[in-house]
Amino acid sequence: MATTNTTNGSARAADGSGTRPALKTSPEAYTTLGSLIDPTKPDNRDLLIKAYGDQGLTGFLELTNAKKSAAVADEVTWWEEGRLHKTVDITSMTAANPGVITAPSGINTEVRLNDVLLLADGQRVVVTDLKSATSLEVKSLKGGNTTVIGASGKAAVIGNIYAQGTDQPTKFYQTDLEKYTNPLFITKEVFIVNGSQATNIGWVNVNGSYLWYHKNEMDARKRFMNQREMMMVFGQKVADTTSIVLAEGTITGSEGYFQALEKRGIVADVSGGAQGTFASITDMDQIILELDKEGAPMEYAMYVDRRTSLDIDDLLAQGIATQVTAGLPGQFGAFNNDANMAIQLGFKSFTRGGYTFHKHDWKMLNDATISGLTSAGSYYKGAMIPLTTVADAKTGEKAPALEMNYKAAGNYNRDIEHFVTGSILGYATDGEDVARFNYRSECNLITRAANQHVLLR
Repeated sequence: MATTNTTNGSARAADGSGTRPALKTSPEAYTTLGSLIDPTKPDNRDLLIKAYGDQGLTGFLELTNAKKSAAVADEVTWWEEGRLHKTVDITSMTAANPGVITAPSGINTEVRLNDVLLLADGQRVVVTDLKSATSLEVKSLKGGNTTVIGASGKAAVIGNIYAQGTDQPTKFYQTDLEKYTNPLFITKEVFIVNGSQATNIGWVNVNGSYLWYHKNEMDARKRFMNQREMMMVFGQKVADTTSIVLAEGTITGSEGYFQALEKRGIVADVSGGAQGTFASITDMDQIILELDKEGAPMEYAMYVDRRTSLDIDDLLAQGIATQVTAGLPGQFGAFNNDANMAIQLGFKSFTRGGYTFHKHDWKMLNDATISGLTSAGSYYKGAMIPLTTVADAKTGEKAPALEMNYKAAGNYNRDIEHFVTGSILGYATDGEDVARFNYRSECNLITRAANQHVLLR
């Protein structure tokens, strides 16, 4: 059954024409009691209808246990340890004994003589000569004149082997330490009402008040909170060593959650359906196999768009994955091991392959004025967030996988600043006949161990 949304999220004019509102630089006029002086009083219904439901989008960071912390510099730095064991890339290999592995430049500094490599096809070879920066010689551990079959891809360093009476290795391996930084960004909003409009009575009942500017001020606050969270999800950091020049200065941007996963996480371009969502349990199983490779925790929150949520519901209805698998109950560590708490918060939980997933609809991806811009839905289908803490590689301290930071020093912080300027409504900061409601935040989101997160698209 085909459906058509004729409004596409646009605000409708009084005549129903669906005119899209323009940005305003000055307050608009409001209906006054003077317009009611008429022999026949209109039959006005003062109930304000929420034609698009609750348009609040915040909650993602709170429900995924994102910690809030103070930041004391213009960017936040954190450290992550590298892999304990090493792999090397192989471009090609000659089918001979000895074989010659061709690899990107620097291979002779990544492995040592006598190292044993496990090839992708299961062969075990020993390094016998570091020929050049792009090649090395290997022999099969099968011995004799066994031919090393040509291969490409990755090889794992599984150990080394030495003859009797030989010396210790002259080189040693060291675990990498990765440094990451993310600037904070500043986001702002404003709403302005003049003294005359602030005293006009409108037609609509807004939480017991008929002052229409109350509604617009509440909407400005909600829009600010929504956009602040959207910037932490969709934000992008400008390429290193560059910036974007604006009329009043330069910006460097800030890495949002999706950009962090596209750069360092698991990206799952799921296969099925017109929108590219889950077609079968194979999609889920492929993700689980990748999680195993990254040492992922066993409990995840899945925030997904509606189409993906429906597809997963179909999989569960078919009995492919259930809350009890192989006699093991699902885990609810993020909800004090209480399944009822998960349900009350809007999560639907199931297990697969030893992992427990708590699925939740992500309104941000469905809204026609945000990510659900086309009939095909959102480009991003959702994310899978580990419900765990990770250890900082430099300090050893435990930290949440997601952390929201805001600038602060002493008693002053820039998490959510709200201040009013002007000379009406009891405010007297200047002589202007307005009340200017200002909103400001300087914050960012850092994604630790992004390799354990999954982006669905």
